[in-house]
Amino acid sequence: MRRCRAMLVTVLVALVALVGCSRQVEGTALRDPVQAPLTVSDDGYGVVAGFDSAPVRIEIFTEPQCSHCADLQADFGDQLGYYIGVGALKVTYRPLIFLDDRRNGHSARVANALFLAAETGATGTQFQRFVQELWANQDPGGPGPSDDEMADMARAAGMSEEVANRIGTGGSAVNIVEMDEANFEYLYEIDNLSTGTPTVYDPVTDERLDIYDDDWLTKLMQS
Repeated sequence: MRRCRAMLVTVLVALVALVGCSRQVEGTALRDPVQAPLTVSDDGYGVVAGFDSAPVRIEIFTEPQCSHCADLQADFGDQLGYYIGVGALKVTYRPLIFLDDRRNGHSARVANALFLAAETGATGTQFQRFVQELWANQDPGGPGPSDDEMADMARAAGMSEEVANRIGTGGSAVNIVEMDEANFEYLYEIDNLSTGTPTVYDPVTDERLDIYDDDWLTKLMQS
């Protein structure tokens, strides 16, 4: 009889614990990740993903045909998207097109698609996923993805049909030559000895980050 009572008490305690957990969640609520804004930078040559109130800010210089840039996205893209979505990180993407061998080549067209996304209402987290899709489907030395293929990547990233269709038209969203010149000049000011991509720059501390440290992003967010 005592054993039965002990078992009954144990069951009741377990039930109370379960009910308590289902009713109350402690801690600070996170931002809705779909609401992270996406804009064009003040100088017109970068695409900015994230909230203005984000405590950490970085600038990423990237080339659409750069294999190391693809590695950066493969290794850290999901983390970047998470931190953008919860309001902890604001990222400015600054495309370069030095690997193009012709006018309106692979890199130029991908870079233009980034600005098309920014001008038609995509969110910051969607944009980060779009970047990951584009860099995961590189065609170095080749023509690169078609406008329709980039539109499909935009849909895969969660962008609306309006945004995807705008990307699919391939219309001009930025002066590519001026963008490339301005972003390269900015990159040269950051490091005039090594002006390659990817370069990740912290404008708050005025430092080029060591992205070959596997924990660079975690350390940055904890600093």
